[in-house]
Amino acid sequence: MAPPAKAKVGRLTRRPQFLAVAGARRKWATPGLILQARAHDDRQHPNPGEPPVRIGLTASKKVGGAVERNRARRRLRAALAEVLAPNAAPGHDFVLVARSETVRRPYAALKADLKQALKKLRVWREERAAAESARPADGTA
Repeated sequence: MAPPAKAKVGRLTRRPQFLAVAGARRKWATPGLILQARAHDDRQHPNPGEPPVRIGLTASKKVGGAVERNRARRRLRAALAEVLAPNAAPGHDFVLVARSETVRRPYAALKADLKQALKKLRVWREERAAAESARPADGTA
């Protein structure tokens, strides 16, 4: 069986894009991160070649100095690649906000925080969840 194709993820690069996601007022806070979500609006997202999921990362000075902020963003980026990219429902923009605990939190717990936030915001890709629940617990197919 071939490994799953890597999901194409776009980036939020401009302040108005980040503000639009924050303005949707859909967020979930966990000890390791804050996830904000917004469904795409066709008028605001007209480019058909644009990836179905776009993400932005932010870490304020509350997280710590430059070294801590960069480490927090790197850890969030890695968690995004493993959890959000393959499991997020298409048609959404996401902003991950680092917290001071992001740097110290175990990586497995950080991934679990992201998974929990996706499910709480109801943007977890349902067909993947259904396939995972149908799979036997011992890993045999």
